[in-house]
Formats: sequence, structure tokens, C-alpha cells
Amino acid sequence: MSTEPLNDEKAKFVIYAHNGTYDKLHQVATLGLTAAAMGKDVIVVLLFWTIKKLAEGRLNDLDFPPEYAAQAPEVARLIRERKVPLITDMFHEAKQVGQFKLVACSAGLEYMGVDAQAVNDGVDEVMGLPAILATCAGAETTLFI
Repeated sequence: MSTEPLNDEKAKFVIYAHNGTYDKLHQVATLGLTAAAMGKDVIVVLLFWTIKKLAEGRLNDLDFPPEYAAQAPEVARLIRERKVPLITDMFHEAKQVGQFKLVACSAGLEYMGVDAQAVNDGVDEVMGLPAILATCAGAETTLFI
């Protein structure tokens, strides 16, 4: 049985990015970049905390969940020492190597008190949930991070 998408469409790889801490955003960026490089049509939907962090210009902040507070300084040091690429750089690279789209949920903007202008430079589009679901329908892979 073939796993190739029908009608010459690329396989959609969708990530719903809800969590705004560095560890979660790093996974969104590395998975999105890798999928784009593999020829997938990548759609990253920014929700709640990711929208807030983007609007504040803090996507690259090395912040971690409270339960990892004791290990956070050491992990942050290693990330800097090993020159791990910035989240924003990985998003940019993903757009260079393949199909990669960042979408902000319009309701998320409203719920987080963020004006659309604050995220315009960081996203490809602001969409409502019905449009997001229609765009992401039939995805080969859907992740919620």
C-alpha cells in the first residue's frame, strides 16, 4: 500500500505549538525543520503561549518548565556552549529548505491579549480555527507540543 499523498500534494506535517518554553519550542523547530527538509508540507500553528512569546520577541529565550529548575542552568550552559541554533534561525532555515509555514491562531491572539501587528513579522498568516482545521485536514502527521 502506498503512503504517497494523492493528487501530487506533499504530505502535510502539522505541529500545534501550544507550549512556550524553550524545550518545547526547540522540538517544534527541529521537527519542523527536519520535516521540511524531507519534503513535507509543514504547518506550525502557534497557540496561546507560543503566540505570547513570539509577540514579546522571546522565542529564543532559554527558559524551562519549573519542574526542571534545578537542571535548567546546566542545560542552558550546554546549549550555549554547543552553539545550538536559535529557534528563529531554525524556522528561517526550514523556509529555505522546503515548505514551512507559521500560522498564528486569531483566537489565541485575542485570548493572550496580543495585537496581530505584534506577530505579523514572525508569522506567514493569522487564521481562525475553522481555516486552520481546513488547511491542516488530511495531514499525514499531526503533533501537539
